[in-house]
Amino acid sequence: MTDTLTPSTNPSTPAAPVYTVTQERKIVTAIPGPKSAELQARRLATVSGGVASALPVYIKKANGAILVDVDGNQFIDLGAGIGVTTIGHTETSVVAAAVAQTQDFIHTLFTITPYEEYVRVCELLAEHTPGDFPKKSVLINSGAEAVENGVKIARKYTGRRAVAVLDHAYHGRTVLTMAMNYKAMPYATGYGPLASDVYHAPSSYPYHDGLSGADAAARTIAYLEKVVGPTDLACLVVEPIQGEGGFMVPAEGFFTALQTWCTANGVVMIADEIQSGMARTGKYYASEHFGWTPDLVLTAKGIAGGMPLAAVTGRAEIMDASQPGGLGGTFGGNPVSCAAAIAVFESIERNDLLAEGARIEKTLRAGLGALKDKHDIIGDIRGRGAMIAIELVQPGTGDTTKEPNSAAVSKISAYAAQHGVLLLTAGTYGNVLRFLPSLAVTDVLLADALSVIDDAIAAL
Repeated sequence: MTDTLTPSTNPSTPAAPVYTVTQERKIVTAIPGPKSAELQARRLATVSGGVASALPVYIKKANGAILVDVDGNQFIDLGAGIGVTTIGHTETSVVAAAVAQTQDFIHTLFTITPYEEYVRVCELLAEHTPGDFPKKSVLINSGAEAVENGVKIARKYTGRRAVAVLDHAYHGRTVLTMAMNYKAMPYATGYGPLASDVYHAPSSYPYHDGLSGADAAARTIAYLEKVVGPTDLACLVVEPIQGEGGFMVPAEGFFTALQTWCTANGVVMIADEIQSGMARTGKYYASEHFGWTPDLVLTAKGIAGGMPLAAVTGRAEIMDASQPGGLGGTFGGNPVSCAAAIAVFESIERNDLLAEGARIEKTLRAGLGALKDKHDIIGDIRGRGAMIAIELVQPGTGDTTKEPNSAAVSKISAYAAQHGVLLLTAGTYGNVLRFLPSLAVTDVLLADALSVIDDAIAAL
């Protein structure tokens, strides 16, 4: 058994990271370069057109907060694989743990012959997810699969059928989850019929609705009571900070009021922490920022440093409602992914990465605040930790109509890519730029990236 299974009892002072790629932005060819263009031609011949890419540059190496393409260009990565490489690309301890596990065994299937790595990940999830009650987990492969299993478990526990989600939500691309998404295009258009018994309730969007948390929750609850009916509602699935929706942070008290209502009515409240969890926001889970203890927590993306792994974790009595054999899957809780996940948890503790999330938020808010003072198309800055966004509006409308400016987002992200900064876009109206860097990104890299964005806005 590998040493990674035993948590450190006397962690040493964090050592300075050693990088195999210089942590700097560097552009040496046109974007995309000739080798990327050649690969793109090969891709078009064999890869489904339904699989899109934000930037057609082909990556050869990644380390820390830098992506290196096949032409030798180096990009500051402010997307982290949409929140996956939270502790940095090819983090040393994660790579070592995964390699060591491949030399022991790669697969047995936990539901046939179990192994300690799976158990240890579940122990760590019980320790670090919100709530001090007994908790259990099931490990699966992806975020959408975690959502599917969370809903399935809630339905089994309650004996009810209906599922509620919030406006502007994104939960995945499977048959059930695409019905749970707020935005149809491109996730659901043409793929119907969609799953039934899914209801979309109003959310809290302070920049636009101006409601307090209590008033926004009252509006949501009124919808759930009148349109769904609590006796038919199995679960309410929410993102503490909405990802694809545009990093919406709800008003204070919104989630706690909803949890009080859910508990009183026997409804399972599920936190979709797939993008916001695993130390990204300066806490292990974003729910903690709101003083909220969900019944179930969904984890994926950043849990295993880039290896495929996801989990549903929650109150033991809810998790145990499923009959033996009702949960699981061929690759769920793969031992290599589990070994990587254990290393991620240990790295967060050893390197005090929660503090890094707070540092990144401070740096980004200061830099973006300065840009907002210069450019009136920046209407709002929001988020937590290394999960910050700006909402772009038409010039002069930020304090009045707040008209979406999706054209500016497209132009800024394209300009940034040409100059070595990978940005992600988001928002129901396509007018949000989201900053989702790894916790390895330095203040120097963030300042450099912000200078490129400043130039991009000026060039509009």
